[in-house]
Amino acid sequence: MTHPRYIVGIDLGTTNSVLAYTQAPDSDSQEPDISLFPLPQVVDAGRVEERMLLPSFLFLPGPHDVKESDLNLPWGKNSRAVGEFARERGAEIPSRLVSSAKSWLCNSGVDRSKPILPWEDSADVEKVSPVEASAAYLDHIRQAWNHSMAKDDPSRRLEHQEILLTVPASFDAVARELTVKAAEIAGLGAITLLEEPQAAFYAWIEGMHDTWRKAVKAGDTILVCDVGGGTTDFSLIRVGEDQGDLTLDRVAVGDHILVGGENMDLALAYALRRKFKDQGHNLDSWQMRILWHKARDAKEKLLLGADMDRVPVSIPGRGTGLIAGTLRSELSRTEIESILLDGFFPRCQASDRPAASRRAGIREFGLPYAEDPAITRYLAKFLAGAGDAQAGEELVIPTAVLFNGGVMKGDPLRRQLLEVLDSWAHTGARARIRELESRDLESAVARGAAYYGLARQGRGIRIRGGTGRSYYIGIESLMPAVPGVPSPLKALCVVPFGMEEGAEAVIPERQFGLVVGEQVEFHFLGSTLRKEDRCGDVVETWEDEIQEITTIETRLDSEGEEGSVVPVMLEVRVTEVGTLELWCVNTERNQRWKLEFNVREQ
Repeated sequence: MTHPRYIVGIDLGTTNSVLAYTQAPDSDSQEPDISLFPLPQVVDAGRVEERMLLPSFLFLPGPHDVKESDLNLPWGKNSRAVGEFARERGAEIPSRLVSSAKSWLCNSGVDRSKPILPWEDSADVEKVSPVEASAAYLDHIRQAWNHSMAKDDPSRRLEHQEILLTVPASFDAVARELTVKAAEIAGLGAITLLEEPQAAFYAWIEGMHDTWRKAVKAGDTILVCDVGGGTTDFSLIRVGEDQGDLTLDRVAVGDHILVGGENMDLALAYALRRKFKDQGHNLDSWQMRILWHKARDAKEKLLLGADMDRVPVSIPGRGTGLIAGTLRSELSRTEIESILLDGFFPRCQASDRPAASRRAGIREFGLPYAEDPAITRYLAKFLAGAGDAQAGEELVIPTAVLFNGGVMKGDPLRRQLLEVLDSWAHTGARARIRELESRDLESAVARGAAYYGLARQGRGIRIRGGTGRSYYIGIESLMPAVPGVPSPLKALCVVPFGMEEGAEAVIPERQFGLVVGEQVEFHFLGSTLRKEDRCGDVVETWEDEIQEITTIETRLDSEGEEGSVVPVMLEVRVTEVGTLELWCVNTERNQRWKLEFNVREQ
């Protein structure tokens, strides 16, 4: 096998994807530098440019939407578009645009391996699965790298390098397995998964070099607040001390929250629509899609441009000839800050929780978007659930915050969130919560993934994390049949919170009955709240703290037996890649059955 010449970090983002890399160190080399890789992509019909961000959008053109030659890339012909042009052209024809594939990967309500995207009904579009869409982004990255880096040297091909691919900390075992599958489809078989908040923290360490130990101290609790284009994720990292050296432990992971920059852009678009309505213009859906993109541009200019107070916004009018004209309005810095701060980062109490409105009995099916856009209320809920109940810790107040994600580049947003956290501390003697400065919030995850590759080779500090939740298998109770009362389902802990990659566990204390030779189902469960359960613990009452991740339907065959019950023990392994393996083992017959998680979900 070719020895990797590079360590590559890939941030497969909901909205943008990024690649960072560094040379694999030899025993005598100094600490290698980490660089971003510019990704060639079609930015307009027939025009290819290099960009540091690859928008995670896939455009599936119809026969008259664009000339096929206009989608050609330096490495060959292309019938589909990925990146900047896909996002812009797809906004005009949304029925042919695939977006948020990453969020679909963790949606247990659909079969994520089936062609369901674009989600909008369109009979003339050949759809793709969330896995296939994710693979398309990774394949584009692989081809771009190989075209630039490996023209004359096959050993430099991306598939021969050490690849760290990031996923949200909130991704469950199924979503992680499907991410690995997407990488395999793209020709990247040998990858390792890394949680994005950890990657962001690694990027901070790399940017601080040797001074990071002066910026934090033993006893610190660091909140990693990642607000991207489509999602929000929280993690807590605790700083400890071991024989005089600082240690880092990831101690809590939040839920995957579908609220982010796209929600904010849409809120601004609605504010602009009201202005146009006051001018006597009622916008249609096509104009609103354009306005959504214009709002995003205005937001970025005003939040990042200190010398700008307002940005003009114009969209095409409707009508024929010259009478259609152009509709014009503007957004001011004050308007944007008010809409974003009051709507998405409102000041609230630590006891506040996300609002849940009464839902209609029938609703459109799709991504489980957050009902409440208030990120600060989700943060209050997360910090309350992250405390150690046994120690009487009701709410974890971090001592420092590391922000990540393009949304958090806006100074007013970061300041507001820090002020909200300070208001929850309830003591004037306590030091104010400080911000750990990130060098680049959009590329930090990819950079941190590359740094983690160095740390795996002893060239950096490592965060002790393991699994971000506890995992369980549903065990059907034995009880006499009672009309209308199903057998209770107990939750058997098979993976405790924080089980490290590469670790294995056997539950030998008791045997279970495995039904073979007929179609059966397994209930796979998880919890981010129950951190004290150990491997083999059985939880009888779990509805409020453990959630069902997926139902696995399968048939496990045993030669000569049909519908019989075989005694088995359970073995579990958290792989080095970051996925989960669960085996049912019959030692007397030397038989083993592996439960696969990337199967049909209910």
